[in-house]
Amino acid sequence: QVQVVESGGGLVQPGESLRLSCTVSGNSFSFYAMGWYRQAPGKERDLVATITTESTEYADAVKGRFTISRNGTANTMNLQMNSLKLEDTAVYFCTAGHYLGKYYPGHWGQGTQVTVSS
Repeated sequence: QVQVVESGGGLVQPGESLRLSCTVSGNSFSFYAMGWYRQAPGKERDLVATITTESTEYADAVKGRFTISRNGTANTMNLQMNSLKLEDTAVYFCTAGHYLGKYYPGHWGQGTQVTVSS
């Protein structure tokens, strides 16, 4: 059974940084694609960033501030979030899946809360 576990959420002030991490276990192969989603209160869940062995993609709202990275073919992934804004407050979800023209998440973590507040 695949398990996806996030860590690293917390409370920060605007302009500060935070790093989220994710580990996928329970499978015998490496996922080609992984990604982060987020969901703010009262809003839909949005795709934040994705990473494959060949490329990374970011939502416009986080371009230039967030960096997604992965430990080679290992099923571990990070999201470095810099210059955080109030509107970045959300529950962030790690996912593992595949990419066929667009990203299709297959497995989800429970989420980790990121709160940006002054």
